Order: sequence, then C-alpha cells, then structure tokens
Amino acid sequence: MTLVVFLVSLIIAVMIGMPIAFSLLFSGVAIMIYLNGFNSMILSMNLFAGADSFALMAIPFFILAGEFMNRGGITQRIVNFANALVGHIKGGLAYVSILAILLFAAMIGSAVASAAALGGILIPMMVRANYKRDKVTGLIAAGNILSPIMPPSVPLIIFGVQAGVSITSLFIAGIVPAIYLTVILCATWFIVSRKDNLQTNERQSVTQVLKALLDGLWAILLPVFILLGLRSGMFTPTEAGVIAAVYALVVGVVVYRELKIRDLLDCLVTAAKASSVIMFLAAAATVSSWLLTVGNVPQIMTSVLEPFIDQPVILMLIIAVLVVLIGMALDVTPIIMILTPVLLPVVTAAGIDPIYFGVTFVLMCMIGLLTPPVGNVLNVTSKAGNISMERMVKAVWPFLLAEIILIVLIILFPALIEVPLRLLVGN
Repeated sequence: MTLVVFLVSLIIAVMIGMPIAFSLLFSGVAIMIYLNGFNSMILSMNLFAGADSFALMAIPFFILAGEFMNRGGITQRIVNFANALVGHIKGGLAYVSILAILLFAAMIGSAVASAAALGGILIPMMVRANYKRDKVTGLIAAGNILSPIMPPSVPLIIFGVQAGVSITSLFIAGIVPAIYLTVILCATWFIVSRKDNLQTNERQSVTQVLKALLDGLWAILLPVFILLGLRSGMFTPTEAGVIAAVYALVVGVVVYRELKIRDLLDCLVTAAKASSVIMFLAAAATVSSWLLTVGNVPQIMTSVLEPFIDQPVILMLIIAVLVVLIGMALDVTPIIMILTPVLLPVVTAAGIDPIYFGVTFVLMCMIGLLTPPVGNVLNVTSKAGNISMERMVKAVWPFLLAEIILIVLIILFPALIEVPLRLLVGN
C-alpha cells in the first residue's frame, strides 16, 4: 500500500504541473501521513541529509568546469582536433561529432549540458555541409548519452552515494560502455547514411593533425589527468571536480585567453542554478526513498522478484523494462535516487556485482533522456537543430534502437563490463 500511495501522489502532483522535485517532496509527505502522520522534524532532517554529501559536492564543480570549457574555447578545440582526425572520411563530420562528444563527455558528465554545448556547434556545422538536418540532430541527441556514462558522470556519482559503492570504481567501469556506445553509434550512422551523398573534407596532413593536437592538447590532457588521478587514488571524485574547474579556468583565461574575467560571474551563476536543481532533486528524492524504505517497499520488491533471484539475466531484463518505462515520465536523477535503495537489495541477493549493476542501471536510465514526453536531451537538441519534437523522435529512433540493443547485450553478457573492469580496477 505504501508504494501505491507514493505512485498515486506522485502522478497527481506531476499531472497538475508541479515541478518534479516538489512532486517527490509531495509524495514523500503523502507516505509520511499514511505511515505515522506528518512530522516536520523528520522531513527537514531527510531533506538536509539528501544534499549533505561530500561525494555530491563533485556535481557543481564538474558543471562549473563545463561552463568554463564552453566559454574558454576548449569545446571548439576538441571539435577541431576530431575534425582533423576523421573529417576526411565519407560522412566524416558525423564521426567527428561522435568523437567530439566522447572527448567532451570525459570532462563534463551531464547529457543535457553536453547537448546544449555541442548541439549549437555541431549541428549547424553539418547542415552547412549538406548533411540532412533530421539525421544529424538525431545523432547528436543519441550521442550525448555518452556524457552520463563516460567519467566524470553526475548520474554515477548519485548512484554511488545512494548505493554506498566506490564512485572511483564506477567511473572506471563507465569507460568501457562509453567506448561501446561510441562504436555502435558510428556503426549505426554508417548504416543510416550509406545512401546519402555526403561531402568529405580534404584529408589533413600529418603536420595539420599535429597542429590541431597541439592546439587542443590542454583540452585533451584534462580527462587523461583526471582518470589517472582517480585510478591511482591521488584524489577523490569530488577533488577531481575541483581540479577540473580550476584547470578549465586557468586554461580558458591564461592559455587560450578566450574566457574573460567579466564572464566568470555568468559562469558561476549558471553553474549554481544547474547545481541547485540537481541538489534539491537529490534532497527531495531522499525523503521519498527513506520513507519507502521505512514502509518496507524494498522488502516487498525483493519478495515480488524473488522467483527471478536465481536467474540474474531475467531479473536484469525485468529491471530494464521497468526503468525504461519509468524513464518516459521521470528524469534521470529522481529515478536513480528512488529506485537504487529499492532495487539494490534484490540485485545483491541475486549475486549481481553492484558496480556492474550501477553502470548498466545508469545506461537504462539514459534511455529516458531520448523518449517523450520528458526526454530532456530530445528537447534541448530539437531546439539546437531547429526541428519539431515529432521530427526529433523520428530522427533519433535508429540510434535509440542501437543503444537499447547494446543494453540487452550487456545484460546477456555481463563479462562485457566485468572483465574489463577487473583488468582496470583489479578484484
């Protein structure tokens, strides 16, 4: 009954137009009244506890780093380097975009921020080269779910906090599926564009490639330095966020000299607004998830899914369907905040590695970014590509289908994640 109270109150709040964070808070209060009556002290304590996390402090720093990168010329240099590498291949600007998204994802960790930053650069660039607007807009939308998988990743940080597992291990585990996504996006683009008459850029000489590399070297070194620092234990994910922000600031102001002192206040305000949304969502979701736990919902879910505990593959497929359906109505952060404490006991009982589950679970959640009616990445990219939402949905479906196939493969063959993870992290 607790779960019914939660779902009904959440649906009512969303339907009347209440913002999702307040909807979660409303549903939490509804559960509280149903269980023991309203208690403002418990409500305020859980709200504070939801945002009072050292690990969550990484989020505003990575968002701030992304702002500095956009205004400091780092983003454009990543695109230039990718173009020098693969721009001469047929349909090469699409491969340039995918590679640029991968490199940018290794610095920012947010799909919506990445879509907003790169969509305005990459889509017009490809349209000017006579690429079909709908196809390239769909590609950019689908490609930007790399950002929440490739470390540093805001959703992986949130999952790690909720599940109590190593965020560093989650970050390192996210590298491999990000590479899988890159490959499958390139393969899908090759298939959907094979009949298009696409122009190619002139092949760059070795000297020109090296020049683009040197020009973008400061941008490319950042993710390498962060990943090596995390792998060696030199710093924590939160400290990595601080380092990324300071690094991007110094490079933008001193090295590339495109980030002006007058821009700093705008960067800080924009990052603060974006961070406050995520942190308040985390706080509101903590209230609901704590009360769901008090109401024995995790135990109920465990008993419901108990017949599948001895069949982890079927269990993961059921969870995938559940998450994708919920993702059509909720954003990524509340899904992770609410479902992690509910599903983790079931997953643990089934003997599934929490790190493997975390990466796969976040991948499942990302599908919701590409499905209406919420589909935040769809909304951002449709505006960047100047196409309607109807055209956007049609354009993204081949890439979305390929990404769903990848998730199914990862579920059927966990070794695709677990073997590289053991090689990178150890036992």
